[in-house]
Amino acid sequence: MKTEHIRNFSIIAHIDHGKSTLADRMLDITHTVSERDRKEQLLDDMELERERGITIKSSAVTMRYEFEGQEYMLNLIDTPGHVDFNYEVSRALAACEGALLVVDATQGVEAQTVANTYLAVESNTELIGVVNKVDLPAAQPDVVAEEIEHIIGVRKEECFYISAKSGKGVEELLRAIVLLLPPPENLNDEPTAALVFDSHCDAYRGVICYVRVVAGSLRKGQKIRLMRSGRSYVISELGKFTPQMTPIEKMGAGEVGYVIANIRNLSDVTIGDTITDEAEPAKKPLPGYNPPMQMVFSDFYPGNNTEYDELRSAFNKLALNDASFSFAPQNSPALGFGFRCGFLGLLHMEIIQERLERENQIDVVQTAPTVSYEVKTSDGQIERIDSPSEMPDRSAIEEIREPFVKLEIITHADSIGPIMKLAEDRRCNLLKTEYLSTIRVMLEYKAPLAEIVYDFFDLIKGASRGYATMDYEFLGFEPGNLVRIDILINSQPVDALALIVHRSKAELRGRKLIKKLRQVIPRHQFEIPLQVAIGGKIIARETIRAYRKNVTAKLYGGDVTRKMKVLKKQREGKKRMKNIGQVEVPQEAFMSILDTSD
Repeated sequence: MKTEHIRNFSIIAHIDHGKSTLADRMLDITHTVSERDRKEQLLDDMELERERGITIKSSAVTMRYEFEGQEYMLNLIDTPGHVDFNYEVSRALAACEGALLVVDATQGVEAQTVANTYLAVESNTELIGVVNKVDLPAAQPDVVAEEIEHIIGVRKEECFYISAKSGKGVEELLRAIVLLLPPPENLNDEPTAALVFDSHCDAYRGVICYVRVVAGSLRKGQKIRLMRSGRSYVISELGKFTPQMTPIEKMGAGEVGYVIANIRNLSDVTIGDTITDEAEPAKKPLPGYNPPMQMVFSDFYPGNNTEYDELRSAFNKLALNDASFSFAPQNSPALGFGFRCGFLGLLHMEIIQERLERENQIDVVQTAPTVSYEVKTSDGQIERIDSPSEMPDRSAIEEIREPFVKLEIITHADSIGPIMKLAEDRRCNLLKTEYLSTIRVMLEYKAPLAEIVYDFFDLIKGASRGYATMDYEFLGFEPGNLVRIDILINSQPVDALALIVHRSKAELRGRKLIKKLRQVIPRHQFEIPLQVAIGGKIIARETIRAYRKNVTAKLYGGDVTRKMKVLKKQREGKKRMKNIGQVEVPQEAFMSILDTSD
């Protein structure tokens, strides 16, 4: 097909604003999916996506649309809306010339709407403003269109009013895609260069690469080279997502599809790599992507019914289909051998944990998540640490740097007071306040990531009666007055319970933590002391009392020395047990360090 008849576009929006439903209606109108195969959220093919009602992985689909007697090829890439999956959105946008910016007519512009717009602008993507859910009783399409013009810069008159659920206005939107979005550049005569924007591993066919052909063409049987790894393969299958995988013989410049070339290891394929022709290679690779930056780290250890090798095998499978997830071996004296895992955010971590349990029947013990820090040592070296247990000796540390983010909160004007109080308690500095309308306001903060990544979103939702939304963008590392808190159980430090906090909150946080631990760690046959240490100094202690057994119950009558002798023997036995006894620490203990409430 001629490149001027191709349109590559994404749908971007805040979570729950109707991206997947709009994709469904487009598939219906273009007759891409038969009546028999039709279902809600068709492109969300992962069981977890359908259950949670969110998009986790980007999905691609090719539609044929006839306009004014001419057939057009519309390549749609549906993207996630949650802040944790920004990386998926940026990858999708790099494969497109245009994007539909969808905004809920009842909710207005929200934090992730703004963040996704910035991503689109950075990738030079043409935007079409879409106001969705206009048929709802609480809809205010004109007010929302004004917000779009004020915040994003897309003119109110150029926005399209639709209802993705009923299909109202979607036909006009398809025509606008053909008329307003630019076609790909015609580079059919250039050497072959195709961008790998996603991939997943199939047990039978190996690695399936999702590609956007930028220049030249790909054909079945062609010998290709991956420019980053330098490895060569022969294309065994080439095809389109319609949305099922449909084989074709050739793919030209501007087209989107998949490539199968008997690649057995996903580690051989890098997201953002360039596929070129082996005989006539491109002069230089395509720009590709920056590697994803993991923001949250957590340790995973095998549970009761799981072996270490099983856990490693399950992680290898997950890493094949998720380029933004990383893991490395870890050893803890308290928990044995496990893995240190990196995630884009807490939701990403939850998804990985749930996929482990569902897809691989793996039982894990997970430590509380932490963020990365930078440590400047006394010899001038900068070390990146992902866990408090990696912290060098105190005498070797010159300064500790913590990650800061630009935090944007959009809320109703009547919730400003409680949200500002919450932000102040979490060491956030207000940068600016901007009124989006008479009742909605955007607060911009500079915030330490460690203070907002866990429960902050839940708290602002509560303070705003569910209306507030937030988004953050990483700024960099800055020096802070930080200390490491060590928790000692039965006089032994447990690395997995250590945490790094601001010095002003360290003592109070440590005392609260061991009070919670005393409640969640079960009683044993011996007394268990719990201690908090900051900088090698014990600052607090709690004690879990031992079970008491009445060993004198069976004794009756006789001299009192008989009882004294039995009690003395019991004391000696408990003392010996305490010296060699292992304390069972449940999963709740590791997660209790996240709870910063009273």
